[in-house]
Amino acid sequence: MEITFRIRRYNPEGGNKKPFWQEYTLKDVEETNRVLEMLHRVKWEQDGTLSFRRSCSSGICGSDAMRINGRNMLACKVLVRDVVRGPKNTIQVEPILGLPVLKDLIVDMEPFFAHYREVMPYFINNDPLPADGRERLQSQEDRAIFDDTTNCILCAACTTSCPSFWANGKYVGPAAIVQAHRFIFDSRDQGWKDRLSILSEPNGVWRCRTIYNCTPACPRHIEVTRAIGEVKLAIQRGKREGIIDPESIPAKFHE
Repeated sequence: MEITFRIRRYNPEGGNKKPFWQEYTLKDVEETNRVLEMLHRVKWEQDGTLSFRRSCSSGICGSDAMRINGRNMLACKVLVRDVVRGPKNTIQVEPILGLPVLKDLIVDMEPFFAHYREVMPYFINNDPLPADGRERLQSQEDRAIFDDTTNCILCAACTTSCPSFWANGKYVGPAAIVQAHRFIFDSRDQGWKDRLSILSEPNGVWRCRTIYNCTPACPRHIEVTRAIGEVKLAIQRGKREGIIDPESIPAKFHE
């Protein structure tokens, strides 16, 4: 198969200061080749100036998130046969939206990680460790409540598919809320009040307009919109009842 890559280029240090589209033709492409492999061929065989991030090539690190045919995806997970379009077997690739472009397909991830840090994405428990020296245990049922949101790989695909984030970069975004959800609903964690307080601010969960772009964008199939809805409900119940019993949250959400 012969395919055409249409790639959005940008090099602030080059002669062309504005983004532009550039096309590359690749021959002898297999339908089951992955988009990342073909980007490697473009870089190694035709244009060494092409810049993009990648690392594990296994859908784990999340570093190669980009817009492929207008949708956020991981290039290492997408097969050529699933994205070629038109008589020229074209695949259009561009950087994810809402973050500053540094060069070609590489964006500045610092604003994204700043929002991630805002929600305190770490385990908080100040109680003494169990006397027998074992880890803090929880039931399989309690673990199942937040198990889905532990799968986030911080690729930013959900956040940069969100129109609310495009409109206001101060919005913490879906990925940060997913990370907060993972700890808010962990029966062993004690930082749930602080996280709910942070997410109840104007640039927290209430910026979400439930557009559902985030869930299909997630390469790990996390139910992002559902997680955001559960956090919203936790905040609402907390305000109405004055306090949320951390042990009762799971029962309330999953009756």
